Amino acid sequence: MSLFSSYMETLKLIQFGQNSAHEYLKALVVFIIILAVLKIIQVAIIARLKRMAEKTKTDIDDVVIEIFTKVKPPFYFFIALYIAVKTLTLPHIVNQIVYVLFVVLIIYEVIHALERLLDFFVKKYISKTKDTNEDVTQAESMLRTLKVLLKIVLWLLGITMILANLGVNVTSIVASLGIGGIAIALALQNILSDIFSSFSIYLDKPFIVGDFIVIGTEMGKVEKIGIKTTRIRSPQGEEIIISNKELTTARVQNFKRMERRRALFALGVVYGTPKEKLEQIPKMIEEIVNKNEKADFDRCHFKDYADSSLNFEVVYFAKTSDYKEYMDVRHQINMEIYRKFEEEKIEFAYPTQSIYLNK
Repeated sequence: MSLFSSYMETLKLIQFGQNSAHEYLKALVVFIIILAVLKIIQVAIIARLKRMAEKTKTDIDDVVIEIFTKVKPPFYFFIALYIAVKTLTLPHIVNQIVYVLFVVLIIYEVIHALERLLDFFVKKYISKTKDTNEDVTQAESMLRTLKVLLKIVLWLLGITMILANLGVNVTSIVASLGIGGIAIALALQNILSDIFSSFSIYLDKPFIVGDFIVIGTEMGKVEKIGIKTTRIRSPQGEEIIISNKELTTARVQNFKRMERRRALFALGVVYGTPKEKLEQIPKMIEEIVNKNEKADFDRCHFKDYADSSLNFEVVYFAKTSDYKEYMDVRHQINMEIYRKFEEEKIEFAYPTQSIYLNK
């Protein structure tokens, strides 16, 4: 024991710079102990927590443990080095270098941890989107853009914190970035407006891919909702490209979400049709409509006396949102009405004019 003590005393007498050999040895011991402790925490304790997390129903604890397990070895090395160096008296430039490396590494790992959390929530939301049969392509596109924007913000904040820890006056830099940001925002006003409109469309969901919509004089089936524009396919076959900003400011009619379509039309018969036949017409129409499985009868009334016809107004609902199926139902009902009127000898009216001469 006395030999060890004398050896330590000898080391205290040996100077390297501003520190003795004894102080360097003590710093080395501190470095090794802290590095060993951090490694034990990563390997033993986190492994134990991982086994416990596997038994829970939630996924968030698995992600948190995964974040800690993916921390690279240099991170622990620099933490141990930073603490060990703090026990020594070193030149200011050396302390500054070690401190900068420590701050950069800490901020780097924190940003990567937040990115992993962000990826987890994005994947969770996309999985939920698949379960609800929503448009996965649109969800992935929107979330990918949002993830990029958030990562840019994280790195800007990280760089600002690094500069602030280096003693740089970040107030003027932030002010300059603010002015520059305003200038860029004004220059890219239309593009940014379309991008934010795309997020509005995605979150509010006034329509999704596959819906048939009408915007002003344009109509068609939605094929793609992009970051800047939305593409729809018109009934004539051409592709119509509309900016997202226009879609969020215009009145949009979404026919895909109709549970049924209303059909209203006038039916005219000639003057001179017997009263008994006129009384039978509403019943005939009701029977014809109800016989069609895809239609619900609403009403049929003798509406007015026109110049050359006795007009009935008919209303029924086609039990479909698809326009082609709706037209198929109208075709079937119209053909059946024509056949029934022909069978009952009821004549359809057309514009005529009778002239009576008084001799």
